[in-house]
Amino acid sequence: MAFKINDSCVSCGLCASNCPVEAIKEGDSIYVIDEDACVSCGLCASNCPVEAISED
Repeated sequence: MAFKINDSCVSCGLCASNCPVEAIKEGDSIYVIDEDACVSCGLCASNCPVEAISED
């Protein structure tokens, strides 16, 4: 199951820098996760300082 970033995202980039498969990219206002590339490892969620990432 892929993870999803909600509107609480502050665009700090920690999720993207910790993603082992580079499934997270900067979007228009928040970062977004490519659910086809996401391997559901959870590193993004565990590194998010504002808890803006959860399982979809």
